[in-house]
Amino acid sequence: MVNILEKPEFKKAWSIVDEGLSIRNEADYNKAIKILNQLLDEVGDDESHPLFNFLEVLGTLIESYEEDHVKIPDVPAGEVLKFLMEEHGLTQADLSEIGSQGVVSEILHGKRELNTRQIKELSKRFKVSPAVFI
Repeated sequence: MVNILEKPEFKKAWSIVDEGLSIRNEADYNKAIKILNQLLDEVGDDESHPLFNFLEVLGTLIESYEEDHVKIPDVPAGEVLKFLMEEHGLTQADLSEIGSQGVVSEILHGKRELNTRQIKELSKRFKVSPAVFI
């Protein structure tokens, strides 16, 4: 059996991968976020992509760092939705999967809560964790 640790290509690959896996401070965290965003652009949700497992591992490491070091303020779901809509250049009419323009307006203005189905649809559309809407 060949010792993978002795292979030069393993050592070269590890030096590249290690850049994103060592998150000890804010600079490392920011670098890992950039790598994660690049992976998300490349891999998306294609579980057969060769980098999919790396994306999952990096996401887990970032989540672990965030739990210990990053305070994420509680933001109403409507505010999160408003932000995502602005980032993606969407209007209320573009979100027909969650309801009519009137329903979307009520959610954006805090007059109506998102239900489970709507949260699932929005998290899928924006490729974010459902937790951002809870």
